[in-house]
Amino acid sequence: MEERPAEGKTPKHLTLMAREYPTIPTVCSEIINLQAICNLPKATEHFLSDIHGEHAAFLHVINNASGAIRDKIEKVFGNSLGAKERNAIAALIYYPEFKMDELRVQGENMEDFYRVTLHRLILICRATTSKYSRSKVRKALPKDFAYIIDELLHTHYVDQDKEMYYERIITSIISLGRAEDFIVELCSLIKRMAVDQLHIVGDIFDRGPHPDVILDRLIEHHNVDIQWGNHDVLWMGAAAGSPVCVATAIKTSLQYDALDMLENSYGINILPLALFANEYYGDVDCSAFTPRNMPSEHYVPKDRTLYARMHKAIFVVQCKLEGQLLARHPEYNMADRDMLSRIDYDDMSLEVDGVKHKLLDGEFPTVDPKNPNELTEAERMLIEHLTTAFENSDRLQKHVRFIYSSGSVYLCSNGNLLFHGCVPLNDDGSYMEFDMGDGPVSGRAFLDYAQKLARDGMFAPKGSKERERGRDFLWFLWCGRNSPIFGRMHITTFERALIADKTTHKEPKNAYYKYCDDEEFAIKLLNDFGLHEEYSTIVNGHIPVRAKAGEDPMKANGRRVVIDGGFCRAYQSQTGIAGYTMFFSSKRLRIVEYEPYSVIEPGLSDNDIFTRDVMVKTLPTRMLVGDTDTGRELKERIADLMELLDAYRTGIVKES
Repeated sequence: MEERPAEGKTPKHLTLMAREYPTIPTVCSEIINLQAICNLPKATEHFLSDIHGEHAAFLHVINNASGAIRDKIEKVFGNSLGAKERNAIAALIYYPEFKMDELRVQGENMEDFYRVTLHRLILICRATTSKYSRSKVRKALPKDFAYIIDELLHTHYVDQDKEMYYERIITSIISLGRAEDFIVELCSLIKRMAVDQLHIVGDIFDRGPHPDVILDRLIEHHNVDIQWGNHDVLWMGAAAGSPVCVATAIKTSLQYDALDMLENSYGINILPLALFANEYYGDVDCSAFTPRNMPSEHYVPKDRTLYARMHKAIFVVQCKLEGQLLARHPEYNMADRDMLSRIDYDDMSLEVDGVKHKLLDGEFPTVDPKNPNELTEAERMLIEHLTTAFENSDRLQKHVRFIYSSGSVYLCSNGNLLFHGCVPLNDDGSYMEFDMGDGPVSGRAFLDYAQKLARDGMFAPKGSKERERGRDFLWFLWCGRNSPIFGRMHITTFERALIADKTTHKEPKNAYYKYCDDEEFAIKLLNDFGLHEEYSTIVNGHIPVRAKAGEDPMKANGRRVVIDGGFCRAYQSQTGIAGYTMFFSSKRLRIVEYEPYSVIEPGLSDNDIFTRDVMVKTLPTRMLVGDTDTGRELKERIADLMELLDAYRTGIVKES
């Protein structure tokens, strides 16, 4: 028999709920509302991965919602408008200001355009918002036009008066000169409601020119989460004040022509590095360190010799700092990656797998062979200056704190498991154990532990051992042996720079990649994370899918999906495509494949860059809000409200 509270004592949670719902009618009304929401179709989720600073492609994919908006256009106008007109509507929704400017220049009758377009956009807006409650749509409406849009969305031609009312609203908008502003807001609303939740499965930074632009847009997004990628944790470590992460981030920026982003976007002055490089590396050969890409911006120096000196100088600092870090952390089991200590300075060679290799560059004027990892006084002052610049960059700090607040090592979301790299495994398929000083952990417990250490690196008290350990651990997550985000034995930055033999450039993958394409293993992993639905899927990035070689993004009989297909142009020669994105609606999970591109501009939007859909799986029944994580929370809320209703009816709680 259910135990009731002691006489005169009301459970605290009922007392708190009674303040919000003081009467039986208010409780019943909220129960009805929540039950209705649970029976709406599940909202659409959008998945992107490995963006790598490619801001133009990212913004286009966000604008077209990986084809979700075009689906709505086809649904509404597929049988009434030709392909050219449908393309024009899509282009307008993606880039409204640009397209209207373009039409005006072309001599379009803008008043006729406004009238026709407003009618069409309202129809698309109705289709896009139909799966949401009216309350949720109202919360998303732009403040200046909220009442008008709400009226237009819910006004139908049931009689002549309503038709006249509807037309009068449209006429007034045009006559008052607000048509273009109204169109812009309608397009924004369509894009917002087309995707309810955005998942970024790692790697916003590095390679491409403007991760800062991507992060500005993500901060504006109404509902986004980030599963940290190895390139993200590198910059998280740099912003947290890790000198080795700072040196690595600068080296990568030099290598991929991203100094403009460092200096102009984040305000980090690289002049001290240039002066240092000219002073200490001005008389030595630095040709092996010529960056892959030279600056393309106007008014930016394009001195290859200077860039090579800067690259070499910061590379040496990076190697020294890595050696020091590895000496501090024997628990990382990476002593073999102390590269400067392994060089034979008599003949400037390095032994790899029992074979000696002559280094491509043997001139290191700041390296003492007897103590190779010791920074010179000038190097120490340089890295202290650069680290302070990263710590004091307001914009970088804003972006990294957003990555922390919106991010995690992994995410369980609506039955799916999202993480960038891997869950580290031994060769026999068992979970690999790590002991970072607090006892052995493995599997999901290690990912939780890794997340805690990563947060300590940014948020533990300044000067504390926890802060120092966390900052070093962010470097481990970036490239450490079998790191869950890196997923390899080691990174071959040193070998790629200084050894010609490409067989030394290999970066062996963790055993996860041997097992993850097996359906039975994928199901076990999902179950270990508490995910048991028939549609539950592992969503990964990190390892590009080589589509041109016939590789498929669907793995493990549809239980695992890899959505890194070469978003970054640096990888497109390997993959043959320009990336994958995925969305998960109430009916299906779908992957969209993008074709390679040279430039993306608003004017190209008449012909979207995605080329084909790769169907992942169609759900056996339409998924409702009640089937989602939000739905489970709503059902718990309903249960609490039912308890309050019973308490009112039995007199345990008095109505106000």
